[in-house]
Amino acid sequence: MLESLRSIVQQVSDATELSLALDIIVRRVSQVMGVNVCSVYLRDGESGRFVLMATEGLKRRAIRKVSLGTDEGLVGLVATREEPINLESADQHPRFQYIPETGEEKYSSFLGVPVIHHRRVLGVLVVQQKAQRKFDESEEAFLTTLSAQLAGVIAHSESTGDLAQLTKRRSDAKREIEFHGIPGAPGVSIGQVVVISPIADLYAVSAVNSKGYKAELKEYQLAIEKTRKDIRELEHSLAAHISEQERLLFTAYIQMLDDKSLGKEVRARIDEGQSAQSAWSEVILQHCRRFEEMGDSYLRERASDLRDIGRRVLGHMQERDIEEIEFPDNTILVGEDLTASNLGMVPPEKLVGLVSVKGSTNSHLAILARAMGVPTVVGVGGLRIGRLRGEELIIDGYNGHIYLNATPAHRAHFEEVLLEDRQLLAELEVLRNEPAVTLDGSRISLLVNTGLMADVKVSLERGAEGVGLFRSEVPFLTRDRFPIEEEQRKFYRDLLASFAPRPVVMRTLDIGGDKALPYFPIREENPFLGWRGIRVTLDHPELFLAQTRAMMKASEGLDNLSMLLPMISGISELEESLVLIRRAYQELTEEESLDIKMPKIGVMIEVPSAVFLARDLASRVDFLSVGSNDLTQYILAVDRNNARVADLYQSMHPAVLAALNHVVKAAHAEGKQAGVCGELAGDPLGAILLMAMGYDTLSMNASNLLRVKAFIRQTSSEQIKPLLRRVLRSSTSSEVQGQLLEFVSDPQLRRLTALAPGLGGS
Repeated sequence: MLESLRSIVQQVSDATELSLALDIIVRRVSQVMGVNVCSVYLRDGESGRFVLMATEGLKRRAIRKVSLGTDEGLVGLVATREEPINLESADQHPRFQYIPETGEEKYSSFLGVPVIHHRRVLGVLVVQQKAQRKFDESEEAFLTTLSAQLAGVIAHSESTGDLAQLTKRRSDAKREIEFHGIPGAPGVSIGQVVVISPIADLYAVSAVNSKGYKAELKEYQLAIEKTRKDIRELEHSLAAHISEQERLLFTAYIQMLDDKSLGKEVRARIDEGQSAQSAWSEVILQHCRRFEEMGDSYLRERASDLRDIGRRVLGHMQERDIEEIEFPDNTILVGEDLTASNLGMVPPEKLVGLVSVKGSTNSHLAILARAMGVPTVVGVGGLRIGRLRGEELIIDGYNGHIYLNATPAHRAHFEEVLLEDRQLLAELEVLRNEPAVTLDGSRISLLVNTGLMADVKVSLERGAEGVGLFRSEVPFLTRDRFPIEEEQRKFYRDLLASFAPRPVVMRTLDIGGDKALPYFPIREENPFLGWRGIRVTLDHPELFLAQTRAMMKASEGLDNLSMLLPMISGISELEESLVLIRRAYQELTEEESLDIKMPKIGVMIEVPSAVFLARDLASRVDFLSVGSNDLTQYILAVDRNNARVADLYQSMHPAVLAALNHVVKAAHAEGKQAGVCGELAGDPLGAILLMAMGYDTLSMNASNLLRVKAFIRQTSSEQIKPLLRRVLRSSTSSEVQGQLLEFVSDPQLRRLTALAPGLGGS
């Protein structure tokens, strides 16, 4: 049966519509299992009833006309019990219900299994036989396995609106549909969709070299030059709206075109007889696959940039100019894989939102969108962009949701949210230079997380008191080799000088496992428990010494540098690291006679062992910094990027809060400061809990800083200390959320949290 199962799953996956997929299932299952009847019942979203949607063996005129409630018939019983029901004589069961329209009176045996996705019963898959027959365990397992596959197909169709078209609401073409993606840039917008289609298809080119080597090579070189010109024009169109550092993202595009290895590979293929178009496409797609196989999300996003460049060059080789598009005043740009260059096509004053089917928060598109303040949602799986052309769309960039055909009431709600958001941001601007201090005088430092110079401007504009986490691996990720010490020094110097005299905490190289460098590949079955962070750099002291020397050199005369050691899981790792840091400092001060101060050294608490060793670690360094994102994943054993378990990733889980409370007490017991860098710190409610615990600093994305500051300034220690005690007594995440919701019953506090990422604003 395994081969049959694989075959059915493949056919279902290839089906272009849900109705075709259901027809394939009922037909193939009846053949494989040798049954008279196979039927699929799907839950109607409005009524909650299970509607007959496909059948092989029953009367087809009953499709979409027959339905059963959860208290009706054997189908309803399967849905209610959420487990298979296997009956030899179904008509003898007290829940059997005869429905004349189906013609099922002659069928005796019954096997029904629920179709469940993320704990929701989406439907029931049923097989029936005329003769009395007890289906065996292997047949029941086969149907259960198939129902699990079917669940994913139905859930996908539900999110895209295809499911609604098959139910009794089929004629309601304007039903509101909500799509879920990943927040790319915060904000809410309402606008008209303009769909951007790929300039050229890298998979549809001719391999025949019909012009000869010189002519094909000339065609390739001319296309490269035209594309360079395109990119420079796009950069120029955005120059007034982004900083000099952000314009470097377009420089990265130009560098891709200047890549000698790409050109060398293309010329070699042309010399072998391929056409320029085919040679270019093959090289680009090969490099894209390499990037896509990398575990690190930043590197995977470079495949998107490379593909965009590839299409642009190919478009010129095929003599296709970029399509002239008329953009409305409230343009929402939508595409399969939007890139930074797509953003430059729209007059900035007309652009109100961006939606990309692919992509992540690390994409160049998302980075520029945040810098420009354009609400953006990326990674919207299942979105059929063709149906959106010219439609009105609502973007919730805080929570990663978009809405098509919004009801009048829902649209009015988002209009209020949009207005409120604008008013609130205007009000928050006055706080940029104010401290984060409670009504009764308790103060905490608010810092920013960054990895790009592009973030400097917006961080300072939002009143950041410094950098709590600088991801130093970014200069390593964007090169084709390890950067030499002087290259690192210049990069670090620019950042330290930009924030001086504010403190900057630089995390040492955190590569390995999920952040493999293209020139230093690391392939492991379980990267999060593998060779990463300090484990890599201690095994390669030459890298660690070069980086720490570069950081300390960069701090000369500024004295605002602190160093943070990632993925420390034991005392021995810390002591080895300290020996190397002291050696680097001694070399610089004694051998090179540099006048620099020894930077403060901190340990990143992000694995459970470090939580239990927090006091011992604190006694050996100057401060502790909790990486709340990784710590939450490790404590709960949940990959938040895995859709199957992402709902289990709860940053305010009682176990996570208990760990956080333990760490700050351990640090203070040794007279050392403690901070948190991670999404929890950028959540206004999370921030006050951390403040109540006694944390000295909170580091977050710059976009969250003013909301957190405003929230803190409207609370007092008399309020948040009792709240923390109640929260720490909670045994479930829902209890914690209940306590927090009760705390924000005040409208002035609620308005600061309603749109905050992760709090389920609208």
